[in-house]
Amino acid sequence: MFDSFQKTWYHSKKEICVKNGGTALKSNANRESVLQKNQSYATEITDLTVEGNGVCHIQGMTVFVPHTAPGDQVRVKIVKVCKQYAFGIIEEMEMPASCRIESDCPYPACGGCTFRHISYAAELQWKEKLVQDAFHRIGKLHPEFLPIVGGGQRSHYRNKAQYPVAVGADGKPVCGFYAKRSHRVIPVRDCQLQPVLFQQVLDVILQYVAEKSISVYQEETGTGILRHIYLRQGWHTGELMVCLIVRKPIERQLKGLIERLTAAFPQVKSIVMNCNPARTNVILGEKNVLLWGSETITDILCGNRISLSLHAFYQVNTEQAERLYGIAKKFAALQGTERLLDLYCGAGTIGLSMADAAASVLGVEIVPQAVENAKENARQSGILNAEFLCGDAGTVAQKLEQEQLKPDVIVVDPPRKGCDQNALDAMAKMQPERIVMISCHPATAARDCAVLQEMGYAVQKVQPVDLFPGTGHVECVVLMSRK
Repeated sequence: MFDSFQKTWYHSKKEICVKNGGTALKSNANRESVLQKNQSYATEITDLTVEGNGVCHIQGMTVFVPHTAPGDQVRVKIVKVCKQYAFGIIEEMEMPASCRIESDCPYPACGGCTFRHISYAAELQWKEKLVQDAFHRIGKLHPEFLPIVGGGQRSHYRNKAQYPVAVGADGKPVCGFYAKRSHRVIPVRDCQLQPVLFQQVLDVILQYVAEKSISVYQEETGTGILRHIYLRQGWHTGELMVCLIVRKPIERQLKGLIERLTAAFPQVKSIVMNCNPARTNVILGEKNVLLWGSETITDILCGNRISLSLHAFYQVNTEQAERLYGIAKKFAALQGTERLLDLYCGAGTIGLSMADAAASVLGVEIVPQAVENAKENARQSGILNAEFLCGDAGTVAQKLEQEQLKPDVIVVDPPRKGCDQNALDAMAKMQPERIVMISCHPATAARDCAVLQEMGYAVQKVQPVDLFPGTGHVECVVLMSRK
């Protein structure tokens, strides 16, 4: 069903291009389009993109059709024709694919839940092949691929959400998520990915904002006050952080909201106002004002108590993160004598989950608040063999290499863009016996692993783990050993 499929698609207003060697458009090169807008064609969907669009080929032209699944027999109406590809919509579903299910998401324009119209078994199969294809085609690597570890639940699994706020059709404030490739807010209620509690909290906040006539930020003009609502919850503890992201401080206007939230939700342990006056797409500003409670909330991860500030990175699917870190620990094969270096360590969760099996743990993270969280996490969990440095992972790694630091094992969990070259160079020069990479983007993981292989590390195993059921994202853990 999924023998061939598209790579990650990057969109702009004028074009779509395939990154890292995708094949669907290559066959269209130098081809004169014969498809006409508004024409209809009978066809079969043979592929999927990471955005959940089906792929078919009509008269030699690649056509993308939203809300379809591989195996669907459909009649497609062409709505846009470009030089190398086209877009269509379903005009008639002649025979649905065996993997198709009824989507439980009423907000298809949101674009977050890309795969809720296919079975979870089919989604996992597609994600397995996405990871394998990235390593084969991008990295030219052929390691052992272990079966994907699926999620225990497909709905309500996230522990964090950031909701942009807008003015609804009735003039009242609403929140939701951005439509695909835009900053147009789609009002969303009861998102299938978020805890039920989040919607209850949002209702109280939005009602208060409407009553007090707190203005909503307008991106086009840079005016208005309330920009985003940010909610974070400890999965095991239930502790809840509420953050209002505003263009300028409004402490006095929020006093009544504090009373309502704390009275209605005993889970609330922290209420924060984050000030972001900049005209930017970046959600969080630099200034935080604690309105009530603690600056952090606490959760339990891999048996350790974890303090989380507003800015600290924390995996959004706690149950799957524990499985992910367990796999990374197994790959690290620690025997109690090794020195472990944890790059891009966030709040220290990965290194601390392995500290009981290592002689020492050194974590490196660029976000100061996260480093303080990591130190506190080690202290309150009684972990004495871990320390943490604040700085850019690549820069600090280079400095440590120059100081002759020789870790036995390196664990690296880079952002979606992957490792920078400084970090890769330093890791290789330190010559650890093993490097364990945790990645949320198979394409950049394959790229970075290929670089490390050229520097003397054999890519042995890759384990996909689905932390984001229903979406186009997948994590993987990679084991590399020194040749």
